Amino acid sequence: MSELGIVPLFYHPDIEICKQVLSACYRGGARLLEFTNRGDFAQEVFGELNKFALAELPGMILGVGSITDAGTASLYLQLGANFIVSASLREDIAKVCNRRKVLYSPGCGSLTEIGQAEELGCEIVKLFPGSIYGPGFIKAIKGPQPWTSIMPTGGVSPDYDNLKTWFDAGAYCVGMGSKLMVKDAARNFDIAGIEDLTRKALAMVQEIRGA
Repeated sequence: MSELGIVPLFYHPDIEICKQVLSACYRGGARLLEFTNRGDFAQEVFGELNKFALAELPGMILGVGSITDAGTASLYLQLGANFIVSASLREDIAKVCNRRKVLYSPGCGSLTEIGQAEELGCEIVKLFPGSIYGPGFIKAIKGPQPWTSIMPTGGVSPDYDNLKTWFDAGAYCVGMGSKLMVKDAARNFDIAGIEDLTRKALAMVQEIRGA
């Protein structure tokens, strides 16, 4: 997360489409992806996708988002999830992840929640929806708490000005879903487009950070 600066987010019930999208992100330079737990039997799709990544995409790290309880977190940890993300702060999830020494990134919307998350051992907190809070929220938090690492999700797009605003405000990394997972005119995932956009977005982040 620190090195690349971008965490792609994706979900689809079809494992073959998931493999194509994951491979496109990989070819574009991404080395981690958050699979969002948003459909029936999502855990079965993730299990197969993680096996595919281990066999075919060396160095690719898969985690799971949209986790709502400790039981679901435990299920995905058994399937090899390397990090867990939730939309809100859940102490029960933090405990499960800490037992396995797996990163847990909870959604936080106030300085109090961020403090509670850090007390529970969360090293990176998620700001969601980022479009509501905006980069100014991160800048304000980083003033009194420069040690806090914040990942905005929602309201992040793969264009230079948007990314620069977030990183200039102090974002640790950004989560990006639909803006990165582009589709063609027939509403099918544009695999070549996803690969190209991933490559360009990662390059922009490195340029912004270098500047």
